[in-house]
Amino acid sequence: PQDDQLAVEWYRKAAEQGDASGQNNLGVMYQEGRGVPRDDQLAVQWYRKAAEQGDASGQVNLGGMYLKGRGVPKDDRLAVQWYRKAAEQGYAPGQFNLGVMYRYRAGRGVPRDDQLAVEWFRKAAEQGNASGQYYLGLMYAEGRGVPKDDRLAVEWFRKAAEQGYALGQVVLGMMYREGWGVPKNYVYAYMWMDIASDDDGFEGEGRRRALEELEREMTPSQIKEAKELARACIRKQYKDCEV
Repeated sequence: PQDDQLAVEWYRKAAEQGDASGQNNLGVMYQEGRGVPRDDQLAVQWYRKAAEQGDASGQVNLGGMYLKGRGVPKDDRLAVQWYRKAAEQGYAPGQFNLGVMYRYRAGRGVPRDDQLAVEWFRKAAEQGNASGQYYLGLMYAEGRGVPKDDRLAVEWFRKAAEQGYALGQVVLGMMYREGWGVPKNYVYAYMWMDIASDDDGFEGEGRRRALEELEREMTPSQIKEAKELARACIRKQYKDCEV
């Protein structure tokens, strides 16, 4: 059985010997309040020890604390600095987060640069990072930093969707609904939107509304087929779902 207090005990032993992974993991426990009282300042302290040893996960976590202003004053510039250190080590979460900074947080740490955002999203995406795949798909769908290309957008949304990434599943469904980058297909549209969980930041009410709108355009037999495909897709862990 899971025992967070025991986990903390062992992480602390490793951390106090200077083990960077133990320091990062101990920081996570303090940030999440697992096995210890939640304490953002202690989380930052341990993340920093790991980050300064070059631990990429610690660097990303420390960057996140600066981004949110948890345990330290909010500072996008320092967030970028730590994300970049992780990204330049080839760490996919650092690459993705750096892409987000260039795309969505212009003027607060970095200048807005869609081409650099694409570059970092692609590096993360090519390592299999689902968030990077989804956001690279968005850049192609919107024509930001790359020529607009719905076919390539679908390709990246599908890669994220097949990893169970809810936003990728929903947006892939929308591409099928509109016939953008793929032939219009309401059954596949419904299937992908139906299997998406309400997690990953997607508002469940919006997804349900989209499904209701689709149902008005579909026959009962199409809806039945889509729901059967959705159940089969979940069993297949989101792979090879389009028959």
